Amino acid sequence: MAAVKKAGPRTGLKLGPEYKRAGHVLLHAPSPHKLFGRVPIRHVVLMQMRFDGRLGFPGGFIDPKDGSLEEGLNRELTEELGPGATAAYVTENDYISSWVMENPQKIEGHFYAKQMSLEDLEHLEEGALHAKDHGLEVMGLVRVPLYTLRDGIGGLPAFLCNNFIGKAKEQLLEALGCLGLMPQNKLEEAVWASQK
Repeated sequence: MAAVKKAGPRTGLKLGPEYKRAGHVLLHAPSPHKLFGRVPIRHVVLMQMRFDGRLGFPGGFIDPKDGSLEEGLNRELTEELGPGATAAYVTENDYISSWVMENPQKIEGHFYAKQMSLEDLEHLEEGALHAKDHGLEVMGLVRVPLYTLRDGIGGLPAFLCNNFIGKAKEQLLEALGCLGLMPQNKLEEAVWASQK
């Protein structure tokens, strides 16, 4: 898969009709909470457990009848997350990057990140249980632990050892870095610890 940065998400990459288009979003909110009263949470970042047992981001394939990438992504969010998805409405300003995959099928993917209030994000989590695709395409939402515990493995390093779909792991790390959701040195340490 080749990554393409800032490739005009409004119109896509214009690769041709044989490419399916997809959009996914990292939803996040600042958090004042601490784990066990001492480990700062800093930010809540959502991913989802997919129907295939892999972790990914909310979103999916854009229907040709969707007016734009963002309209298609917002439709997918409503299906997967329910009515709380209105607070997570994605616009072209939330765009981060694009990528292309040739095998096993041709896909043009677009990745976004949307900051929400913690209250709206928690409301979205509660409402997701009643979404159209809950229990079908989406098995549930998961919060990404943005810390490393004293043992050097617990938290983000252990989370990164999960099975991710496509580029979801790379997109997570890219977003954590470019959005400043985690100090760069801590992010690098977590990645290194996950590879041991």
